[in-house]
Amino acid sequence: MKKVFVIVIVMLVSVASFAQNKNAKASLEVDGVCLMCKERIEKAAIRTKGVKSAVWNVETHELKLIYDERKTNLDTITQKIVAVGHDTKALKATDEAYNSVHPCCKYRDDEVKKDHEIKN
Repeated sequence: MKKVFVIVIVMLVSVASFAQNKNAKASLEVDGVCLMCKERIEKAAIRTKGVKSAVWNVETHELKLIYDERKTNLDTITQKIVAVGHDTKALKATDEAYNSVHPCCKYRDDEVKKDHEIKN
Protein backbone atom coordinates (compact mmCIF):
# COMPACT_ATOMS: atom_id res chain seq x y z
CA MET A 1 0.00 0.00 0.00
CA LYS A 2 2.86 2.38 0.83
CA LYS A 3 4.50 1.68 -2.55
CA VAL A 4 1.30 2.53 -4.41
CA PHE A 5 0.96 5.74 -2.44
CA VAL A 6 4.58 6.73 -3.15
CA ILE A 7 4.17 5.94 -6.87
CA VAL A 8 1.02 8.05 -7.06
CA ILE A 9 2.76 10.98 -5.33
CA VAL A 10 5.78 10.74 -7.67
CA MET A 11 3.50 10.67 -10.72
CA LEU A 12 1.57 13.73 -9.50
CA VAL A 13 4.77 15.67 -8.84
CA SER A 14 6.20 14.81 -12.26
CA VAL A 15 2.98 15.79 -14.05
CA ALA A 16 2.86 19.07 -12.12
CA SER A 17 6.47 19.86 -12.99
CA PHE A 18 5.82 19.35 -16.72
CA ALA A 19 2.75 21.57 -16.57
CA GLN A 20 4.65 24.45 -14.92
CA ASN A 21 6.32 25.97 -18.00
CA LYS A 22 3.73 28.16 -19.71
CA ASN A 23 6.02 31.12 -20.24
CA ALA A 24 7.20 31.96 -23.72
CA LYS A 25 10.10 34.17 -24.74
CA ALA A 26 9.92 36.34 -27.83
CA SER A 27 11.31 39.52 -29.30
CA LEU A 28 9.77 42.21 -31.46
CA GLU A 29 11.26 45.09 -33.38
CA VAL A 30 9.61 48.30 -32.17
CA ASP A 31 10.37 51.77 -33.52
CA GLY A 32 11.41 54.50 -31.10
CA VAL A 33 14.32 56.85 -30.44
CA CYS A 34 14.75 57.70 -26.77
CA LEU A 35 14.32 56.76 -23.14
CA MET A 36 10.80 58.20 -23.09
CA CYS A 37 9.97 55.79 -25.92
CA LYS A 38 11.54 52.98 -23.91
CA GLU A 39 9.34 53.75 -20.92
CA ARG A 40 6.19 53.99 -23.04
CA ILE A 41 6.88 50.76 -24.98
CA GLU A 42 7.78 48.73 -21.90
CA LYS A 43 4.81 50.06 -19.96
CA ALA A 44 2.38 49.21 -22.77
CA ALA A 45 3.76 45.68 -22.97
CA ILE A 46 3.92 45.01 -19.23
CA ARG A 47 0.36 46.27 -18.73
CA THR A 48 -0.84 43.54 -21.08
CA LYS A 49 -2.30 40.74 -18.98
CA GLY A 50 0.11 37.81 -18.97
CA VAL A 51 3.31 39.73 -19.78
CA LYS A 52 5.92 39.01 -17.12
CA SER A 53 8.87 40.97 -18.52
CA ALA A 54 9.39 43.58 -21.23
CA VAL A 55 12.76 45.20 -21.96
CA TRP A 56 13.27 47.46 -24.99
CA ASN A 57 16.74 48.38 -26.26
CA VAL A 58 17.03 51.96 -27.56
CA GLU A 59 19.91 51.16 -29.91
CA THR A 60 18.68 47.90 -31.45
CA HIS A 61 14.92 48.61 -31.17
CA GLU A 62 14.46 45.05 -29.90
CA LEU A 63 11.75 44.39 -27.32
CA LYS A 64 12.46 41.20 -25.39
CA LEU A 65 9.39 39.64 -23.81
CA ILE A 66 8.50 36.88 -21.39
CA TYR A 67 4.79 36.17 -21.28
CA ASP A 68 2.28 33.52 -20.25
CA GLU A 69 0.96 31.91 -23.43
CA ARG A 70 -2.28 30.96 -21.66
CA LYS A 71 -3.14 34.61 -21.02
CA THR A 72 -1.86 36.51 -24.07
CA ASN A 73 -0.07 36.25 -27.40
CA LEU A 74 2.26 38.33 -29.57
CA ASP A 75 -0.61 39.82 -31.58
CA THR A 76 -2.25 41.22 -28.45
CA ILE A 77 1.03 42.61 -27.15
CA THR A 78 1.78 44.18 -30.54
CA GLN A 79 -1.66 45.83 -30.60
CA LYS A 80 -1.04 47.38 -27.16
CA ILE A 81 2.31 48.80 -28.29
CA VAL A 82 0.84 50.18 -31.52
CA ALA A 83 -1.99 51.76 -29.52
CA VAL A 84 0.52 53.96 -27.64
CA GLY A 85 2.04 55.20 -30.91
CA HIS A 86 4.95 52.89 -31.78
CA ASP A 87 5.30 50.95 -35.04
CA THR A 88 6.32 47.32 -35.16
CA LYS A 89 7.29 45.21 -38.17
CA ALA A 90 3.83 43.64 -38.14
CA LEU A 91 1.68 46.72 -37.46
CA LYS A 92 1.93 50.46 -37.90
CA ALA A 93 0.51 52.88 -35.34
CA THR A 94 -2.40 55.03 -36.46
CA ASP A 95 -1.62 58.67 -37.16
CA GLU A 96 -3.69 59.61 -34.11
CA ALA A 97 -1.68 57.29 -31.83
CA TYR A 98 1.64 58.39 -33.37
CA ASN A 99 0.75 62.07 -32.99
CA SER A 100 0.04 61.51 -29.28
CA VAL A 101 3.73 60.78 -28.50
CA HIS A 102 6.02 63.55 -27.26
CA PRO A 103 7.62 65.66 -30.05
CA CYS A 104 11.06 64.30 -29.11
CA CYS A 105 9.75 60.77 -29.77
CA LYS A 106 8.66 61.30 -33.40
CA TYR A 107 10.73 58.40 -34.72
CA ARG A 108 9.28 58.73 -38.24
CA ASP A 109 10.79 62.23 -38.56
CA ASP A 110 14.33 62.14 -40.02
CA GLU A 111 15.36 65.27 -38.10
CA VAL A 112 14.31 63.71 -34.79
CA LYS A 113 16.16 60.49 -35.64
CA LYS A 114 19.25 62.52 -36.54
CA ASP A 115 19.06 64.39 -33.21
CA HIS A 116 19.08 61.07 -31.34
CA GLU A 117 22.00 59.49 -33.17
CA ILE A 118 24.93 58.58 -30.97
CA LYS A 119 27.93 60.74 -31.76
CA ASN A 120 31.24 58.84 -31.75
